[in-house]
Order: sequence, then C-alpha cells, then structure tokens
Amino acid sequence: MDTFQTLLLGSVLVPSIASLGILFFLLNDKHMAKKVAYLAFGFPCIAGIILFLNFDPNHTGYAYEILYDRMGLQSLGITFHLGLNGVSAPLFAMAGFVGLAAALVAIQSDTDRLPLYLSMLAFMQSGLMGLFASIDLLFYYLFHEFALIPTFLMIGLWGGRDRRTIALEITIYLTLGALISLGGLVALNVMLDAPKFDFPSLSAAILADGLGIETQKKIFGLLLFGFGILVALFPFHSWAPRGYEAAPTSVSMLHAGVLKKFGLYGLVQLALPLLPAGGLSWGPYILLLALGNILFVGAITVAQNNLKSMIGNGSVMHMGYCFLGLGVCSSLGASATIMLMCAHGLSVSLMFLLANSINQRTNTLEMNEMGGLAVKTPLLACFFAAATFATIGLPGFGNFWGEFAIFLSLGGYGLDGSGEITEKHLFLVLAALGIIISAIFGLRAMSRIFFGEQSEELSAHEKKSKINDLSFAETIPAVLILLPLMFIGLWPKGISEGIDTNITKRYELLEKGGSNFGLPSCCPVDQVLKKTVNHQRQSEAKNVGEGNQ
Repeated sequence: MDTFQTLLLGSVLVPSIASLGILFFLLNDKHMAKKVAYLAFGFPCIAGIILFLNFDPNHTGYAYEILYDRMGLQSLGITFHLGLNGVSAPLFAMAGFVGLAAALVAIQSDTDRLPLYLSMLAFMQSGLMGLFASIDLLFYYLFHEFALIPTFLMIGLWGGRDRRTIALEITIYLTLGALISLGGLVALNVMLDAPKFDFPSLSAAILADGLGIETQKKIFGLLLFGFGILVALFPFHSWAPRGYEAAPTSVSMLHAGVLKKFGLYGLVQLALPLLPAGGLSWGPYILLLALGNILFVGAITVAQNNLKSMIGNGSVMHMGYCFLGLGVCSSLGASATIMLMCAHGLSVSLMFLLANSINQRTNTLEMNEMGGLAVKTPLLACFFAAATFATIGLPGFGNFWGEFAIFLSLGGYGLDGSGEITEKHLFLVLAALGIIISAIFGLRAMSRIFFGEQSEELSAHEKKSKINDLSFAETIPAVLILLPLMFIGLWPKGISEGIDTNITKRYELLEKGGSNFGLPSCCPVDQVLKKTVNHQRQSEAKNVGEGNQ
C-alpha cells in the first residue's frame, strides 16, 4: 500500500476510530475529546487535498485503488473496494473541507454533552468520506447509511424546536428513499449478472450483454425516485427545510453540503451512463420536476423571514439546477452538475455557518428583528455578502460555472438536427428566472440583516450583550470554505478537466458499446433515442472545461 492509498483508507478509518475512541473513553473528558476531533476531521481534509492535487485529470479510470475481496461476501460479488476518479475526487476533497469547518464550529460551541456530539459527528464524517471513495455499490450505500443514522440522532438530541417530530419525519422520508434506491441497485445487479457489484463491473456487463429499454426505464425510475427523495427533488422536498432549520449548525452543514449529494452522485456515476435509454425516457419529467424545485420552492424561499429556513429552502431550490443538468442527458449537463454539486456544497455550508454566527450575536434568526449589523460586524458582513453572491451565482465563485454550463447544456437540449429552436427552450427561460429569485431573497436578507436601521429587538438585546465582530477562531472555518469556493470560481479548469475527461469517456464508451446502447439486436432503439445519441456526439466537444477557459 503506497502513501496515497494510505491517505485514502485513513480518511475513512481515522474519523470512525476517533468516534469510537471518544464514545468509549472520553465522554467525560471534553478537552481531550476536542484534541481527538481535530485529528478526526483534520486528517480527511488534508488527505482530500493531497489526493485531489495529485490526481491525473487525464486518467479515465480509478486511482489509488484499494481492494479487499476476502470478506465472506465475494460469492455475491461484494468487495471492499475504494478509489477515486475524476468525478469523485473533487467531491471527496469538498467533503473534507466542509467536515473540518463543521468540526471547528462544533468545537467552538458550548454544546451540551460535547464529547458525544463530536463522536457522532466524526462517525458521520467517516461515512461521508467513504461514500465518495467507494467503488463497490453495497459499501457506497452502507457508507451513506453510516452518515445518515447520526443525523437522525443528533437532530433528535441537539436540535431546535420540534426536533423530535422533525427527526421522525426525516427518518421516514430518508428511509423510504434509501430503500427505493437500494431496490434499484439490487435490480440493476440482478438483471446484469455482473461478476462484481461495483461501478466498473456493471459498466462492462451492460456493454457486453445489454439491457432492454423497458427494463432500463423501470430501474432508472426506481433510482430516480429513491435518490430524488434523498436529494429533496420536488415534490418530495418538504422534509429538508424543516430538518435544516431544526438541526444543529454542524449537522446542517454536513447534510446539506455533503450528504445530500449522495443521490445526485449515484445518478451521474451509475444511472445515466448505465441506463441511457431509461435516462432519455425520464429526462423530460426530470426537467419538469427540477423546475418545481427552482420556481415553486424558490417562491417559498422568498417568503421566509427566518434566516435558517431561508437558507434551507434556498438549498433545495438550487438542487433543481443539478437535476436540470441531469435531465438533459448529456456529458456537458452531467459535468456541469458535478461542478455545481461541489460549489453548492461549499456555499450552503458557509451560509449555515454564518447564520449561526449571526444568531450568536443577535439571539434570533428572524430577519425582521435585526438590521444595521454591518457597522458592528463588518467582517461578518463581508463573509455573508460573499456567500450570498456565490448562492446567486455571480462570477468569481464556483456556483457560476456550474449553473452557466447547465444553461449551455439546456440551451442545446431543444435543438434538432437543423439547429432550429424548439419549444424545449422554454425550460431554459423558466430556469433562468431562478437567478432573479436567488437575487431577491439573497440581497433582501443582506439588506434586512446588515443594513438599514437597527430593530428595537436588537437594540434591547445589545443592552444586555455587546455585539462583536467575528473572532480569529470563528474566521478560520469561514475562510476554510470560502477559499476552495473562490478557487473553483477563478480557475474552474482546476476541477472541470478531470470531471470532463471521466464523464465524456464513460458516455463515449457506452455509445461505442453498440449502435443501440449495447442492446441486443432484438431490442432496437427508436428514432428519438438515435437522434439524441447523434446530437450528444456532436456536442461532446463542447465540454465544461472548454467552456470555462
């Protein structure tokens, strides 16, 4: 095992070992528990940076692979198989950044039973790192569950108002979504009869044996609705804003920023490349549901007065853009979705972090009870402005490139062979309204919190407690998130090149598996699918990396 493999394995094991160590030996030693937490979250962050920087963007397969095939489940094709490719490497690094920032927020807090809180948070981090590092699909699913279980418990134990009711609601929703997605994964494995239950083996099996169009549609539907519930796809989104509002800050950061990307990652890595006919069949419906996220949830976001509720609804709204990229069913759309996933994970985490800082200073999250904070907290105002601009999608931040490339892919979605504009461009026009909606709720929040006259409620609170700007310790986690967010915004090629190489190659391999998506000759693809394939081939040259340079 070389250094890079050790870092990859350690990113999964160190947080879990630290979690157990705190749980069994340090529950009554807060000082030592904090020290162990620094290691539990610092190691994955540093390892993620090193592995990402050393990943070859021209490599189309997995790097740093670790394989343990003698686990007693090899007869079922299940192995402990870790590795990173061009899609998972940036998400893996993003999980490390957000995890360390969330841990610093937790360590600096006065949370009751802090050692137990840090133990659960570290176990959640272990699951998040393992999720993006897993090549085997069973462990991909299990790591998601490892991260999900602490989420339920932490909301129930340390959440805000109605925390137990909300924890139960989230448990029902996410358990249902997880079971449906598991059914889709099992169905895919059974129908393909691959030698191993992992991404490469399933890809090779479908290229070799093919899969009927009706079967693809059914399995893709299971994966879409299972993963869609987990990602808060409209209309299965109502659990998310309530959950984020009630959850402790660190939990909101990790779930909204990282864990919610599980479903999108599965659709990009698994569903679309392996079930192209299913994706093309479901594509128009995905676009319609994505508009529900953008327009319907966006309108709800504008109506919010509670800051944390606004951020939670805004996060769900922006998941609609990711689904738009998937609904186009092209390599450009999928690449843009991954870029936006990375950027959104950072920006929404920063927003929740700053909301916590505002709450600590004002003792409220109701925006109409604030005002004029920029004079007293100029540094906090600057960070909040940066996070807001990133959320809106302004140039200079990673969100811009993800949304811009999604609009490009959507613009090409409605073009037929003659290049004429069709009614499909209505999706593009309606999706662009989301930019205006984001600007409305983002800029209004800045205005109500940091500018204008100070509210009577805030004046009364200031008489009891002085309002100070961010301390150096509070600035560190904010900077930790803002730097990679600006890195993507100022140099998008830094992550887009590896994403493009991997996704474009996988889509090309799938198309070259046979003129009919690798299907047997008895299962011809209809003319719509053939025309879409030809259009995809013509547009492959225009990828995210070329569009960003």
